Amino acid sequence: MRSPTFFQRAVTVAGGLAIVATVLLAVTAELHAARIKDIAGFRGVRSNQLVGYGLVVGLAGSGDSDDAIFTLQSISSMLEKMGVTVKPEDIKVKNVAAVMVTADLPPFARMGSRLDALVNSIGDSKALQGGTLLMTPLKGADGQVYAVGQGPVSTGGFTVGSGTGDKVQKNFTTVGRVVQGALVEKEIPFNLNQKDTLTLALHQPDFTTATRMAEAINAGLLENAAFPQDSGTVQIAVPSKYLGNIAHLIASIEVLNVTPDNISRVVINERTGTVIMGENVRISTVAIAHGNLSVEIKQNFNVSQPMPFSETGRTVVTPDSQTSVKEGRAPIYVVPSGVSIGEVVKALNALGVSPRDLISIFQALKAAGALQADLEII
Repeated sequence: MRSPTFFQRAVTVAGGLAIVATVLLAVTAELHAARIKDIAGFRGVRSNQLVGYGLVVGLAGSGDSDDAIFTLQSISSMLEKMGVTVKPEDIKVKNVAAVMVTADLPPFARMGSRLDALVNSIGDSKALQGGTLLMTPLKGADGQVYAVGQGPVSTGGFTVGSGTGDKVQKNFTTVGRVVQGALVEKEIPFNLNQKDTLTLALHQPDFTTATRMAEAINAGLLENAAFPQDSGTVQIAVPSKYLGNIAHLIASIEVLNVTPDNISRVVINERTGTVIMGENVRISTVAIAHGNLSVEIKQNFNVSQPMPFSETGRTVVTPDSQTSVKEGRAPIYVVPSGVSIGEVVKALNALGVSPRDLISIFQALKAAGALQADLEII
């Protein structure tokens, strides 16, 4: 048996390297991939916001004052429904606070399900800690009651004060949460099994991402069922084997991996000096000169004494000011075009500038057309 020739060994090595390169590319793509459920959602499957007006009772003198007329009217109306007639002007209580209650009704929530409710004071209450939310109807945008909230309010903070005006406060005590305090009383009718098409809505519309998503769905379902309708939606025709079992189809689609693609963007916050650059940000070869101008003012005070035995003279303090202006030497740096975010950062760090100077440089790069990315200032 003859040993393999040099050419055969070279071909074998090249084939092995090609396989390794293919595996590395697949692993890299997998690391950058995201599940469809994290970057898109099915149209119609969403939560609904609920809101209601209620009263929190049991406060230790930290409730609304007598100036909150709506609180007094609410107490009077509540007592009247319970058989107690009292005029609003006769009520003098500080243990009650008027609040707005909000909650999110998740999709497919059933009667009897419990939700968290957020309680916010709308009067001049000082704190809601230790209070209890009375039965509060929570309505949707259509005006119908979908849940009812009631239970103890948890503020996650405290307020301690003295009669002299000293006060110590932790967190916001006029906002609280009633954990699992909202009970669903009405369901929103929605039947997935009657649908023969589904629509995926991307959280960040992008034509490339939509196309990749459709290709991943077709590969996962082994059918040509999905196509991108535009940059923000992907239409899916329900395969015959999933008719009447749409939940199984959605579960199979949500776990598919897609590598999202976004527009290159540099986000700048001028208030804090924060600069965030995306992965695909590139710059063209450009020359940059960034100098500093420093102004230094020194002021000394000299004491002028009168001559000895002078009858009219007096001691005078005279200021001596010296102003100097120095302009920093700013050589011109040639920043080569970057092929990765690491090289871009390395080139900009070579300038030795601060984050706030970096903001000015990015704005100048964008104006010069050398920044291959969108510049967004927040």
